[in-house]
Amino acid sequence: MSWLYLTLAILFEVCGTLLMKLSNGLSHISYTVIMFICYVISLTMLSFALKNIEIGTAYAIWSGVGIVLIVTIGILFFKEPLSLQKIIFISLIVIGAIGLNLFGEVH
Repeated sequence: MSWLYLTLAILFEVCGTLLMKLSNGLSHISYTVIMFICYVISLTMLSFALKNIEIGTAYAIWSGVGIVLIVTIGILFFKEPLSLQKIIFISLIVIGAIGLNLFGEVH
């Protein structure tokens, strides 16, 4: 169940970040309100996940997967540039999250 909570935490964090972009500097109140709600849900789900997942592992996966998803969405939907450096460093984040998951706590 903790991994489901962590997955939900990631999804709501990504939604909150997308809404932050869409809020145009918090100037669109509807996006801003929903953004705050998403972040509250994300942090709540993360706190539930921390009951059974080590904090370092959970946080690395939460932030790492969130970064990868946001970068991918930025490239696909906001036409942000993709560079070799971006691919390399995002790959390192993914490798780190996988490594923590494989060699961290016993599931």
